[in-house]
Amino acid sequence: MKISAILLAAIALVLPMSAAEAPATSPVVNVAQAEEQLAAGIQLLDVRTLEEWNEAHLKGAVRIDVNEDGFLEKAKAQLDAQKPLLVYCRSGKRSAGAAQQLRAAGFTKVLELHGGIIAWQAADKAVEK
Repeated sequence: MKISAILLAAIALVLPMSAAEAPATSPVVNVAQAEEQLAAGIQLLDVRTLEEWNEAHLKGAVRIDVNEDGFLEKAKAQLDAQKPLLVYCRSGKRSAGAAQQLRAAGFTKVLELHGGIIAWQAADKAVEK
């Protein structure tokens, strides 16, 4: 019985932290952390489709669809690779891939909004239409 309890405790310690508990050095940020970054003037990139953008998007975002040809070239032309950048999509999957591409292309600090615009809206944060 004691061994089981010790094993469960050890497993709990090594499981990855959720994005909400992640340290500030994590590239994935929750809604509250994203708000802080936006207040500090971080660049904001929406990597969704035009149709999704027209439904709702975060104020001040630049839209470049990660699935369209020339994604990195467009990002390099419209964004400053030396300044921090927050990337989001609908739920976080596309933005994770986009962030990885951007980092590989030389963007120095790329953060991802955990849960995407779904999490943003679930937290009752403002969007534009």
